[in-house]
Amino acid sequence: MTVTIAIASGKGGTGKTTIAANLAVALSRFGKNVIVLDADIAMANLELILGLEGKPVTLNDVLAGTADIEEAIYEGPGGVKVVPAGISLERFRRANPERLEEVLTKLNEKADILIIDCPAGLGKDALVALSAAENLIVVVNPEISSISDALKIIAVARRLETNVLGAIINRVSNDSTELSAKAIETILEIPIMGIIPEDPNVRRSAAFGEPIVLRYPDSPAAQAIMEIAAKLVGKQYIPEKKEKESFIKRFIKGLFGRKKK
Repeated sequence: MTVTIAIASGKGGTGKTTIAANLAVALSRFGKNVIVLDADIAMANLELILGLEGKPVTLNDVLAGTADIEEAIYEGPGGVKVVPAGISLERFRRANPERLEEVLTKLNEKADILIIDCPAGLGKDALVALSAAENLIVVVNPEISSISDALKIIAVARRLETNVLGAIINRVSNDSTELSAKAIETILEIPIMGIIPEDPNVRRSAAFGEPIVLRYPDSPAAQAIMEIAAKLVGKQYIPEKKEKESFIKRFIKGLFGRKKK
């Protein structure tokens, strides 16, 4: 049975899509068969983060009834499978978001875990995605407006009988104006699944169209995401320790590793 997890936020800009993409890849690295689907059909950008832009068939085509879901599944980085929504305005106009639940049903049994990148907020598209998922992870920033919006998402999810797994606090810089993890947990009344620090490598990896957990695996944000993935699959994450090379070793490698002209 496929476990479906919706990744949602009360507003845009929290880093929801980045977390959805990287969490999917991280879970794949733990040996899980993972599909990540971009349900944010109006503001789709999952494909950009995963370097899959310009694919011929997307979720919007499936929702328009002009393609089957199998045609819109692509091999992504790190072994994850990806269903992009596409950025074509014309395809978006033809898409019927009410068909999403039917699409998700067809994806059942095709993976161990299905990650759904939900639209931000509580619009019709978001409600369809939330109602179709078994579980929810809320992405928040450590500021009161983000927490306030998250409360609404959680309330709606519970009304839809979607299990709320917890919250991920993203882009934490430890500024004195930020809400603490303890305060956020108290307000939301759900577990804090992980804290992801502000990390410039997130932007750098996105610019290369590659998940941070693959491009910069030793970065603070990547390590935090791997720890969250480990918790989800009931495993312990132990970062790989890279042995530092001495100056002599680096010199010899550089000397003999040069290609002959």
